[in-house]
Amino acid sequence: MWIDTHCHLDAPEFSGSLPSIIAAAKEKNVRAILLPAVKVADCQHVRELAAQYGGEIPGLVYTLGIHPLYTNQAREEDIALLEEQINQSLSDLRFVGIGEIGLDYFVEGLDPHKQEYFFHAQLDLAQKYQLPVILHVRRSQDAILKALRRRKIPGGIAHAFNGSFQQAEQFIELGFKLGFGGAATYERALQIRRLLTELPLDSIVTETDSPDIPPAWLREEDIPFNEPAFVVRIAKELAAIRGISDAEFASAAWCNAMEVLPRWSALCADKRFN
Repeated sequence: MWIDTHCHLDAPEFSGSLPSIIAAAKEKNVRAILLPAVKVADCQHVRELAAQYGGEIPGLVYTLGIHPLYTNQAREEDIALLEEQINQSLSDLRFVGIGEIGLDYFVEGLDPHKQEYFFHAQLDLAQKYQLPVILHVRRSQDAILKALRRRKIPGGIAHAFNGSFQQAEQFIELGFKLGFGGAATYERALQIRRLLTELPLDSIVTETDSPDIPPAWLREEDIPFNEPAFVVRIAKELAAIRGISDAEFASAAWCNAMEVLPRWSALCADKRFN
């Protein structure tokens, strides 16, 4: 079984073709997908998508949060609205945490103060409800680590990790797994590939971030955007970089994700999943 720990099924690129996207993932034996919300207005939609397609992908789950790239358009009252959405979802087996949240110090034009306000407020919610978080950590690893150390957060996933080995160790010490996907399929991605070979296997999870972060072969094969079915080929390339079998890598990625997101594990252990 294969797992995609980060996939934006609600993205415009998938509109109109989502049934075929889901069918393709199912055919490839992708049994679990995590769908993170990126703004409060999307919370109801991601919840509905998880319910709608959960029959096809039994481990289809979601998280709720405000992405740093959307903080410029967010309002302070969105934190209260997000908390309402969290409370509404606590009884939903497919709700597994808070995300996608974090800081982005790469994209120009983002208000750093607004980013920090929403990030810290959402970490406070994660601590209050003892929910794991899905982190966006682009060029912001140290600031995020500092914020995490101030709170008792029950771990989560540092998505699309591209920091140093020392930063990776610190995230792992705080109870986080690290997400790897299509970026590692590029031969020039030396740092990411090095991390894949040096980090403990029990710290790694697989992801696509589809429709974004396309793997290297998409342009060669004239494929317009990334999708969750591609996690299989991505994971096999990651396993080759790691120097282990596909089966061992797939099993580790699955177990690691379930360990760090216990509500996901409970769903997949439920008799209705099998």
